Amino acid sequence: MAFHEVRFPANLSFGSTGGPERRTDVVTLANGFEERNTPWAQSRRRYDAGLGLRSLDDVAALISFFEARRGQLYGFRWKDWADFKSCKPSGRVSDLDQVIGTGDGAATVFALTKIYEPDGNAFRRPILKPVAGTVVVAVAGNPQIETVDYALDLAAGTVSFVLPPDVGTVVTAGFEFDVPVRFDADRIAVSVASFQAGEVPSVPVVEVRL
Repeated sequence: MAFHEVRFPANLSFGSTGGPERRTDVVTLANGFEERNTPWAQSRRRYDAGLGLRSLDDVAALISFFEARRGQLYGFRWKDWADFKSCKPSGRVSDLDQVIGTGDGAATVFALTKIYEPDGNAFRRPILKPVAGTVVVAVAGNPQIETVDYALDLAAGTVSFVLPPDVGTVVTAGFEFDVPVRFDADRIAVSVASFQAGEVPSVPVVEVRL
């Protein structure tokens, strides 16, 4: 899939609305009970970038970014200000934040993930777009050094160790991350008069599967 490893201006995404959505098929039976199923293993996020615009300069920056992506053609990175860390948004990233695997003495590649488990029903989300300079990794609680102990793939969200972690050792990581998205329309309609009056355009953005 065509993707540009560039982030939508974070100052413009701040103030936008959006979040995860799921698809659930609900069938009501004759006896009144329900059957619920979902074709989606992972949630999908949607945002409105228009609500983050505060000035005509912001509009110009949006149009420039939109044109460089050729509308919907190329995906890009998006900072979700409500969910962009392996820890709480107010917390500090630690190499013990998330368990990303357990060593078996052979595997060297581990995918970054974030676990959501408010009530014990854990959901594991793949993290495909970690932010450079924010990823920290530990094995059995011992900090690892990037380029010495492991290599990081920022485009795929994987950690590749030089030597496989020992059997039974827990591999953990902390990070900041972006969401891979694209514009969900090939058109941006902006009225300067309306914008100056406080009406902002709708600029839909949707997460993409990679």
